[in-house]
Amino acid sequence: MTDTAEHSGPMMAADGTPLKTSLNRALRRQKLRALMLIAPLLIFVLVTFIAPIADMLFRSIENQIVSDTLPRTTAELADWDGDSGELPGPAIFESLYKDIFIAQERKLHTRLGSRLNYELTGVSSLFRKSGRRVDDMGEVYQDQFEDLNSFWKKGENWNALLGSDSWMTAQSSWNEDSGSAQPAFEIRAELSALLPETAATYAIFADFVQNEDEDNLLSEDPWAIVYSALYEDLSAGADVSGYSGPGATELQEAAALAADFEVVDFTAAFEDIDEDWHNIEVWQTIQTYSPEFTSGYFLNAVDMKKGLDGAEMRPENEQLYIKLFIRTFIMSMAITCSCILLGYPVAWILANLPARTANLLMILVLLPFWTSLLVRTSAWKVMLQQQGVINDTLVWLGVVADDSRLALINNQTGTIIAMTHILLPFMILPLYSVMKTIPPTYLRAAKSLGATNWTAFWRVYFPQSVPGIGAGSILVFILAIGYYITPELVGGTTGTFISNRIAYHISSSLNWGLAAALGAILLAVVLGLYWAYDRIVGIDNVKLGG
Repeated sequence: MTDTAEHSGPMMAADGTPLKTSLNRALRRQKLRALMLIAPLLIFVLVTFIAPIADMLFRSIENQIVSDTLPRTTAELADWDGDSGELPGPAIFESLYKDIFIAQERKLHTRLGSRLNYELTGVSSLFRKSGRRVDDMGEVYQDQFEDLNSFWKKGENWNALLGSDSWMTAQSSWNEDSGSAQPAFEIRAELSALLPETAATYAIFADFVQNEDEDNLLSEDPWAIVYSALYEDLSAGADVSGYSGPGATELQEAAALAADFEVVDFTAAFEDIDEDWHNIEVWQTIQTYSPEFTSGYFLNAVDMKKGLDGAEMRPENEQLYIKLFIRTFIMSMAITCSCILLGYPVAWILANLPARTANLLMILVLLPFWTSLLVRTSAWKVMLQQQGVINDTLVWLGVVADDSRLALINNQTGTIIAMTHILLPFMILPLYSVMKTIPPTYLRAAKSLGATNWTAFWRVYFPQSVPGIGAGSILVFILAIGYYITPELVGGTTGTFISNRIAYHISSSLNWGLAAALGAILLAVVLGLYWAYDRIVGIDNVKLGG
């Protein structure tokens, strides 16, 4: 009875712990050691490969620049009916003034204009022009306050009025040469409640001066928009009669006379800057692209755009990308097929020659890898010209007349010829490695059973070489659709690929969102084709030999 009771419990390890617990602990340690071994490589791949791709793909939907640059305007536009045919109200134009004023100080208005210009041509120049002239609106109020009392001309007075006593003490004792950071601006609590718009605007000004310009706030005069903010608070009926701090007399004087100030009509002022501000389509574009995330880049990538009623096709004269996608895949297939036709016989010869001779000839196959891609493409650019080597040779042989030379450059023909030459080794190598594993006795056995040379090849040899064709085709096709240097140099306007447009948007137009969307679509299509190939042929049948 005692022995039975002792053995009915869990099995114990030598250290007295349950065996199952001890085994689980050992397995966790093994997994942890394995993870630590691969951690450096994993971190390297994540930082240098996965993270940049993820960041680029995120740009295809990210659209925060509109709401970040025009926060007040976009918030008020949310309630505006773009289908009404009426312009936004005066309050939205006033919000636009505030947003553009701050944006132009931070040099963000041109970036915003460039972003919206992707959707509506002409918006970029509209924002640039507005950024140059928006100061004039605020200066209307600035001049009136300064004419009222010279107190409003000096930045020191503004700091004393709006800054807290503790901040003023700290800022006054701060030494610019000490290397320490400026004391962060603190608004006077009572004025923050009395003059909310002025306090908020001045806080933005103070943050810009201290952190972006890195200047001493005490010696800086406020922006013109601070004056218009003060007028807005005073005209709204701010009761400053009970305020007794610094600048109380001047503030109460301004409050009493603010009702007589000249008022800026922001709606008319923006029309004076540019009549396009009274174009409904401009406001519809801003409203449409106000959300932080957008499908607009993906719609543009398939020749569509966001409208008030949803997605719609662009005008026919603006449709480009679908044609480029179709051209890219058709030409990539043509390049892949030409590589198969040229590479298969070469690989067969190499696989059936004696090893010494095959190794010498393999050097010729690998030779292009030792030459710069740019040099090889430039050589084809010279050879394919109408006065180039190929046309001169054809004329000398009498194949073509001198006045009927072939157009082999700056078109699809040039791209296919040059890229076939560049990608041919990527087809030959997989084919050769697979063909090398096919025993030659199979063909002799087929012939001994009465098969002709063609039947023996087609029924016996070719099926065994299909895995090499599959591997080479996938390799060449994927490389082809991503090439942009060769099509750019020899393709002209009809032989370029979608990758050329992606490169253009990344390096020239700086429309990274559209470039990311085009890249994401290209990636999705390639993965779809890869999946289809796996379903039809079977990825297990693709091998590089062995």
